[in-house]
Amino acid sequence: MEPLKNMIEENNSKKDSNTRNPFKPTGAFIGASWTALLVGTIGYCVGLWNATMALNEKGYYFTILLFALFAVISVQKSVRDKAEGLAVTELYYGLSWFATIAAVVLLTVGLWNADLLLSEKGFYAMSFSLSIFSAIAVQKNTRDAKLIDDNEIKL
Repeated sequence: MEPLKNMIEENNSKKDSNTRNPFKPTGAFIGASWTALLVGTIGYCVGLWNATMALNEKGYYFTILLFALFAVISVQKSVRDKAEGLAVTELYYGLSWFATIAAVVLLTVGLWNADLLLSEKGFYAMSFSLSIFSAIAVQKNTRDAKLIDDNEIKL
């Protein structure tokens, strides 16, 4: 975290008050990340709502989505904490990765064995992938923006 902090301080000393900090995510990227998260999760849920599968199957797929979203945010946070030199236990780090991999495997096994059209399986796989990738991007943007804002206020 110190190298990033030093780069931010250097950058802030060189710029006037009207220039944007290059380390802070742009509004367009933040908006695109949130849009992707909403499109992925809402699309996945609308697909489940309209599916002809049994209610317990719908619950299985919905739970996997929630589990995966939490797991990938935990992975992003623990990886980022380690990179910034913050304390992260190996147990939490390992459990975060295990949960992420388990969610992907559970979705894969569920779709593999599901009595769905191949196009439906592809839809769920792609909306799931979009959702978990964009959740990571939203978490990263949120953390980057907060780090930059905190450091600009302190300077």
